[in-house]
Amino acid sequence: MPLTQDDAKTIGAVFLKAFWKDNPIFRQVLGICSTLAVTNLLSNTIAMCVGLTFVVVMSSATVSALRNWTPRRIRMMVQTLIIAAYVIVVDLLLKAHLPAISKALGPYVGLIITNCIIMGRCEAFASNNNVKASLIDGMGSGLGYSLVLLSIAVVREFLGFGTILGTRVVGDSWVQWTIMVMPAGAFFMLGLFIWFARWAQTRSRTEQEEGSP
Repeated sequence: MPLTQDDAKTIGAVFLKAFWKDNPIFRQVLGICSTLAVTNLLSNTIAMCVGLTFVVVMSSATVSALRNWTPRRIRMMVQTLIIAAYVIVVDLLLKAHLPAISKALGPYVGLIITNCIIMGRCEAFASNNNVKASLIDGMGSGLGYSLVLLSIAVVREFLGFGTILGTRVVGDSWVQWTIMVMPAGAFFMLGLFIWFARWAQTRSRTEQEEGSP
């Protein structure tokens, strides 16, 4: 059955809010442990982003599908078990098909279970909305998270190693910025990204208010 215009607008609004307006990192400052841990190399960051996006989408859909059968007094336990099941799937797939990246990520894959972004979307949105809306919200949150991490990873790997995805893109005379491969570099880049994103949001909101009658 094709989507109506109202359905498309609703889906677009849900996605945009999760992806940009309420971005889990630069609006709520959630999930920053992985921002610091894996963004020194772009390949590791891509794997983490794909894994987290898969987990948040599937967890949100599952929590939404079971919301009417889950007693509220144990809903947090049920949500944690659902998230853990999908994280195990991601961990096993990485170990089977990308063992080098799995080893590089180490315990941070397992820590997706405790990521506040996933639990927050399950509790705040999926437990109160239908499966379709929860899928879109999860996708928006996961891609919004990925936008921030991938942007930081590109800059950190380039400045820190002079490479992109392990391929050298500058000459041998390049002076590596050692601080960019350290946690301090991640803090610095995250702060800059949050500042820029909030500035852009404020400017957009001001322009909309000035343009309205």
